[in-house]
Amino acid sequence: MKNEMTLAFDSISENEAFARVAVAAFVTQLNPTLEEVADIRTAVSEAVTNAIIHGYPTEVHTIVIRARLTGDLVEIRVSDEGVGIPDVKRAMEPLYTTRPDLERSGLGFMFMEAFMDEIRVESSPGLGTTVYMKKRVGLEEQRREGSRTDGRHDGID
Repeated sequence: MKNEMTLAFDSISENEAFARVAVAAFVTQLNPTLEEVADIRTAVSEAVTNAIIHGYPTEVHTIVIRARLTGDLVEIRVSDEGVGIPDVKRAMEPLYTTRPDLERSGLGFMFMEAFMDEIRVESSPGLGTTVYMKKRVGLEEQRREGSRTDGRHDGID
């Protein structure tokens, strides 16, 4: 199975919740666990928040999310055409932030890395940023099903 969606919205903070809920709803087609949905929602929330706060700090422009489902793989791309990141490696360091005035913690990329299987960031100053994220879903269910058939006793008589 392959399915794709594209979502474009203004870079205002009120749209962050809309974006994470829309992606989570799209992913439910794969019957993910609640934990997997929460992980994806958090990662999308962080990527969108970064685009709003850092990509377009003084103006409202468009953020685009593309999501693709292929088998048990979820691929998500969050893009902006904002100010860009001059040093992606440094920006991905825990606690690094360019907006301490907004009491930003600098943990956004760390959360994305923790909750997704793979994350990649491409950015050019003045041209914007794209965050690519991947996650396999349904793995916990597959492990549970595998343990039921491996002959081990599950403690229920």
